[in-house]
Formats: sequence, structure tokens, C-alpha cells
Amino acid sequence: MPKKVKVSDLVREFHLEVICGEEGLKRPITVADLYRPGLEMAGYFEFHPSERVQILGKTELTFFDGLSSEERMDRMVRLCSPEDTPCIIISRGLEPPIELLAAANERKITLARTGVATTIFTSRLTGFLENRLAPTTTIHGVLVEIYGIGMLITGSSGIGKSETALELVKRGHRLIADDAVEIRQTADFQLIGNPPELIQHLLEIRGIGIINVMTLFGAGAVRSSKKISVVCRLETWQQERQYDRLGLDEETTKIIDTDIPVVTIPVRPGRNLAVIIEVAAMNYRLKRMGYNAALQFTNKLTESLAEDMDDLE
Repeated sequence: MPKKVKVSDLVREFHLEVICGEEGLKRPITVADLYRPGLEMAGYFEFHPSERVQILGKTELTFFDGLSSEERMDRMVRLCSPEDTPCIIISRGLEPPIELLAAANERKITLARTGVATTIFTSRLTGFLENRLAPTTTIHGVLVEIYGIGMLITGSSGIGKSETALELVKRGHRLIADDAVEIRQTADFQLIGNPPELIQHLLEIRGIGIINVMTLFGAGAVRSSKKISVVCRLETWQQERQYDRLGLDEETTKIIDTDIPVVTIPVRPGRNLAVIIEVAAMNYRLKRMGYNAALQFTNKLTESLAEDMDDLE
């Protein structure tokens, strides 16, 4: 079931003045896109996206004032779709036309007003709706920021995710979430992770219990949210499994609709997981800057073998 925002949420968030149609405050808003019905003021309704929040600014209302009384009533009746239109918002504190008041009242559609300029208001409203309507999921794991890179550490329960996160925090990195990571996908397919409010800044260490990272290490040791760039999957060392020793194979995993690089790290006694994950973050940064150590090694090895073959000939 798609996520929904109610018209009342917009009124509360942006301190909108409700002019009429209070019955429509419970109407759902299911899309983040907004619409300024300029062509509709001219009478073109063939492709009118009535499911969007309708914004009327100075341009639309100035054009509307030049229409005949019959055209004015026709435009506003057709603009107020009783089935789809969530609400109509007038910007710049402009006065609503009487035809709009009548149509909104009849169709029980909320008509609201803001004193903010149209462009600024639409930008703020779009950001709010994209955030609230973004696809979300919750993943069991730990999210930390290492050298500016958001690393999602996953693995089976008890494998050492929280202990590794604690060591990373001691090394100067930052904790975002432990145990449960709430992830939302933005419009440009970025994944933003944040902690559930109940366990924000908390870390569970077996044998010690729950600790507050911000209280112990200071405000610089935590963050409220972070873009996820890499998944570090911890798994118990399997003797028979062949692990990637060069780093040429690039594995990915899909979270919601976004593919994220995965680094699989085998766990066994004696391995310093915090240092390994630190290096994984630095290596990811280098790859983004265009340097791939594994690829350079392979190229040099190929050149060396080619030279040896030439010498044999």
C-alpha cells in the first residue's frame, strides 16, 4: 500500500491558512509532484494531473481575472475534481476568486493560502513531500560514517557488528544507527539511513548492555542520518569457500530499487574488523576518484607476462 500524507499535514507543517473546505483536510496526497494549472486556466484539461496538489500563483490568477464570468466558473468547477484533487493552495497571500470559493465549498476540497512566494513555497513543499512519500524499508544492521562514506554493516546476529561499530567510534568515526536502520529512497535513487527514534545514539554491546554513544564519546561521535554508499557483509569464515583475493569482482545488492556495492568480509579470530572496514571505505573513495589497485595490479601482471613471453621467443 502506497504511503500517504494528509492535507492536514501540509497545513500544520507550513502554517497554511485554511480558507474553506475543512472537510477535505483528511484527503490523502499520494504523489510528491506539484502542479500549477496554467493551461487549465486557458481551458485545456485533457491531460490535467488532478491527483497532484494544485498551486495557484500570481501568474495563474492574473490570467484568470481576464476571463469572462462563464469561463471563470467553468475553469474552477473543472479544476476542483471531487475524486482526485487533494487540495488547492494560493501563494503570495493573494485573494481567492469567488468562483474558486464556490467550487471548493461545493466539492468539499480544502482551499488554503500561504504568504510565501510561489517558487520558494513549491520548492519547500516538494522537498517535504518527497521526504514523506519516499519508499522506505528497515534493515537489521549497523550504519556508520567512515571518512565521509556511509557504511552499512550487516550480518547474522552475534557476529560482531555492534562491537565493530564501537571500535570504529573509538577510532574517530561516527555512528548513525545500531541494530535497526530505517532507509528511505530519494527521487534520485539515493539511500538515506537513519535510526529509529527510540534507539537513536544507542549501541548494544553483549556483556555490557546498552550504552549511549553521544554521552560517552560526545556529539561528534554520532549523526542523525547518512547516505548509504557501501554494504559490508560480515559472515563466518568458511574454509571451503573461495573468497575474492584481488578485489576485481564487484558484487552488488538491491535495497528498495537501488543497487549498492557489497564487500563481503569473512570473520574469524584474529581479524581486526574495524581496520578492515576502514580500509574498505578508503578503497571505495579511491575507486570513485578513478584509482583501482586491483585493476592496476592485473594490468602490470599482464604486461610482465607478455614481456616474459617475448623473451622466450
